[in-house]
Amino acid sequence: MSFWILPLISILSINPDSTQISAYKFAATPIWRDEFDKDGLPDSEKWGYDVGSKYNGWGNHELQYYTDANLKNAYVADGILNITAIKEQHERLNYTSARLVSKDKGDFLYGRFVVRAKVPKGRGTWAAAWMLPTDWVYGNWPHSGEIDIMEHVGYDEDAIHVTVHTKDYNHTIGTQKGVMKRVEHATTAFHEYRIDWTPEYIRGFVDDVQIYDFPNEGKGSAVWPFDKRFHLLLNLAIGGDWGGAKGVDITAFPATMQVDYVRVYNLLNP
Repeated sequence: MSFWILPLISILSINPDSTQISAYKFAATPIWRDEFDKDGLPDSEKWGYDVGSKYNGWGNHELQYYTDANLKNAYVADGILNITAIKEQHERLNYTSARLVSKDKGDFLYGRFVVRAKVPKGRGTWAAAWMLPTDWVYGNWPHSGEIDIMEHVGYDEDAIHVTVHTKDYNHTIGTQKGVMKRVEHATTAFHEYRIDWTPEYIRGFVDDVQIYDFPNEGKGSAVWPFDKRFHLLLNLAIGGDWGGAKGVDITAFPATMQVDYVRVYNLLNP
């Protein structure tokens, strides 16, 4: 989801020598998962909420207020998590939505992270499945890092972004390391978005096809802060520095990001 100012993207090519890096293996069975098989509010043993808005001093100048355990904005039905942005006035803002977080309920160091999701249509929407540090050991963003499993902004339909952010590699200084892939029917069908995170690399996949490779250069935390715990986030933002770069189509609401499952597999040989 990142703390965007401008949507600057440095496209990475897949490293042809990446297959020579240590052959890491992942467990066959998830160590943490949510199949969203119980209707109602998301499982409180697995998810909490980031609550508030730009007026609380965080975010990217987005237009929504993130609510807390509100069925209008986050609910499970028929095996699917629905995160819905609604055009309604709340706390000086004109939209409500939800941002689910696994912090203190699911925190991980390395692993395979899989999110099967369908992103919403609509100019002004900004859907994301991503990860942030739990303990911020190296300092505030971007010093402690960020991993974006999947991002999609509605004004560029079917363009899926995979990105990491660090002190030395981030968009605020024009050095961001990310990739964009056109994913046919991303807004009308579910696709599987995945990150493999090991001590030597972070790799991104869409429907089991690798599209992204970020190697550990061995230059310390400014480049690789990814040796500490991270947690998962699922959210649908409205507007903001990137999502709202071409305005907001008010006829697109309510808009819903849907998630079929989230699965985390342990790294077997860290």
